[in-house]
Amino acid sequence: MSKTMNLTLHVWRQKGGTDIGGFETYKAPEISEHMSFLEMLDVVNERLLADGKEPIAFDSDCREGICGMCGLVINGVPHGPNAATTTCQLHMRHFNDGDEITIEPWRAAAFPVLRDLVVDRGAFDRIIQAGGYVSVNAGSAPEANGLPVAKPDADRAMDAAACIGCGACVAACPNASAMLFVAAKAAHLGLLPQGQPERYERVKKMVAQMDAEGFGHCSNHYECMAACPKEISVDFIARLNRDLMRATVVERDHEEKSGGAG
Repeated sequence: MSKTMNLTLHVWRQKGGTDIGGFETYKAPEISEHMSFLEMLDVVNERLLADGKEPIAFDSDCREGICGMCGLVINGVPHGPNAATTTCQLHMRHFNDGDEITIEPWRAAAFPVLRDLVVDRGAFDRIIQAGGYVSVNAGSAPEANGLPVAKPDADRAMDAAACIGCGACVAACPNASAMLFVAAKAAHLGLLPQGQPERYERVKKMVAQMDAEGFGHCSNHYECMAACPKEISVDFIARLNRDLMRATVVERDHEEKSGGAG
């Protein structure tokens, strides 16, 4: 028999980026334990619309834990209480009758609030545009086994590529750092043969864009990894730092040699 629960929601409401937002409280009665968290919000919004009130704005798309759109801070935790779970895959059976739930948007200067729980994550897109791609013309699709890739490298590249760009790492970090996101995007290209020609230039450009966007610095709290729904390892951050250091040293050596030759 399906269990229902009566909940109290404290939801952040904000009309726009320049407005002063605040929490508003809503009753959510008779919520089925089988609903996802976003389905619960859908029900709340239907009731708000029926009462002639503004529905709560929140992001969603695939609702299958793939797209990374459903970024909410639930009771102080990005994506909610369950590890390795996106908000859309969080189900109400993990809450109890009578619970009070606080729902907020990602909190980061680089993720400005657009409305209510919706933030602008365009900063991530601009980081990718700065260098998160392979520009080498490889011609037509090569034969699958024509370019051998070591199994450990292929596995690690796939682990990094699992990043869905949701921004939970930023929301969880006390410094609002995007290092885990940048490290994952740089690593899944830099670990493969096709990504080697631009490996170090890519890292420099992506880190420079990250800094320009106003993200904070990594100070090894590891909250990013704990909040990541795809369990991306902080080991990738160490790899990013090594690549950035090497790129900086090589560039400095080149400049010194060029200057000396002149």
